[in-house]
Parts: sequence; C-alpha cells; structure tokens
Amino acid sequence: MKHQSWARLGAVALAISAITGAHAADTKSVAVTAIVEHPALDAVRDGVKDALKAAGYEDGKSLKWQYQSAQGNTGTAAQIARKFVGDKPDAIVAIATPSAQAVIAATKTVPVVFSAVTDPVAAKLVASWEPSKNNVTGVSDLLALDKQMDLVKQVVPNAKRVGMVYNPGEANSAVVVKELQALLPKLGWTLVTAAAPRSVDVSSAARSLVGKVDVIYTNTDNNVVSAYESLVKVGQDAKIPLVASDTDSVKRGAVAAYGINYRDLGEQTGRMVVRILKGEKPGDIKPEVSTKMELFVNPGAAEKQGVKLSDALVKAAATVVK
Repeated sequence: MKHQSWARLGAVALAISAITGAHAADTKSVAVTAIVEHPALDAVRDGVKDALKAAGYEDGKSLKWQYQSAQGNTGTAAQIARKFVGDKPDAIVAIATPSAQAVIAATKTVPVVFSAVTDPVAAKLVASWEPSKNNVTGVSDLLALDKQMDLVKQVVPNAKRVGMVYNPGEANSAVVVKELQALLPKLGWTLVTAAAPRSVDVSSAARSLVGKVDVIYTNTDNNVVSAYESLVKVGQDAKIPLVASDTDSVKRGAVAAYGINYRDLGEQTGRMVVRILKGEKPGDIKPEVSTKMELFVNPGAAEKQGVKLSDALVKAAATVVK
C-alpha cells in the first residue's frame, strides 16, 4: 500500500510539474521602457498593457511585465536597455526616441517595438518606412505640421513669429525644427527657437522668447512636456499663448492641441506586440503611424494667456478642458 501511495504521489507531482511547465511555456515576457514619465508617455505604456490584456496576456498570469523609466537620463536609458536585453524577453517596447535608440543599440536579436517616436528614419531606428527585415518595428506619432500651423492661426490669427522650446539633442525635435524652418517662410512667418537640453532649462528657455514671439508651439519634446507647467507660467505671465501637439498638455495649461490620443497610440503599439508574441517577426511588420487625431481646447488657459478662442474652434473640439 505504501508503495502504491508513493507511486500515486509521484504521479500527482509529475502531473503538477507538467501543468506548471506548460503554463510557464505559455507565459510571455514583455519589457517596457520610457525615457521619462509624463502623461503622454504614461498613456502609451498603459495602452500597451491594455492591448496585451485584451489579447489574453495578463500581467501575473500569462504575462511577465516589467517597466522602467530612465527619468530623462540617456545614460540610464542605456543601462535599462542592457538589463532588458540580458533578461531575454519576448519583446521590448521602447517609448520615445532616446529609449528606442538605446534599446536598438543594445540588441540585434530581441524583438524591439518603438512607440511615440516622431521620425524613426531620421532617428536611425529603421532604414525606411518599409518592413525592416531585422528585429525592429513600431508606431510613430508623426504629425502633419501644416495642420498644426493651421491651428496656430486659428488661435492667434495675427501671429507672425512662432517660438519653440526644444532639446536639440532629441532627434524627433530636431526634425520638427528643420521642417518648421522650411514651412513657416511659405506662410510669411518666422521661427524663433530656444534650446532646453534638460528639463530644468525649459523655464529659462521660454523666458528668453518673451518679446520675440507671438505664440509658442510645443511638439512632443520630452524635456518640454515633462516640465510643461514651467512653460505655462511663462505663457501666462507674458501673455504668450501656448499651442501644443500633445493633447495631454492642454489639460496642463496649453490653449489648444490637435494631436494624437496617446492611449490609443499605446493600444496600437500593444496590438503590434501581440502579433510578435503570436509568432510574427518584427522585421516583417511595417512601421505604422497613428491616424486618429483629436482637437483639445482650454478656453480658461486661453484667457490667462491673452487670447479668446472662437466659438467655431471650441465647438469643433473633441474635448473642452474646463
């Protein structure tokens, strides 16, 4: 009897082991990193997680999820990239250009999905907008700048001088500056830039534009977005309206933004990760651009920054921030 009992126990142990092993084999691992924490990038991260859960990959069950922010430091981004590559996950999601550059520099084998990158070609993440045929794909937050400038004109009809605070070391921002330098003269406008290599430089850079510009346009520059409140203070004090490309910035004090819903962008990114988890190769997946655009306006911020939004613009908005 004792022998049979041990045999039964052994059989049960083997069965449990087999089930556990099968569960472990089904579990996927996704590592997510962002250059800094701010509402837009946090929304991307949360959107990725939502899309994975919707596809049946739930953290703690069928998914091992890890997330780290580089807190705005490119050296830290490189350390996180090396750690994640060493963990050998099924995919790494890199949010924003500096984090994506760090991860792609660290591996040629682990699947990498970038997100919230304005121009992945200029940032040298991929060679073109066609499938990369290597370990990289992703989703861009590229915006049509002519539509952005249309919004500037609606907010400040007499604007001629457009200011922009940006980090010259961030590839996506450098691309936007170059494109605006080509576009604005065609509109009879001029671009006045102020460099903010670190988040702590945003306030002084904005102050340097006072008296030189009619409006300040902000792209998705991570230094600027992470310190947006300091920019808003300058806009209010000097009565310079802020027009953003990041809709979350309107909740924080920009007058208006025609931009991407970053939660949706995250979900789009997450669906791409799911394809990889199910066996597709990243190099066979063409990089995508978000096409869902939304207009956010903040009439209260407009008043504080010396302008009044037209009724037509407010009516056209998907969201009116109170």
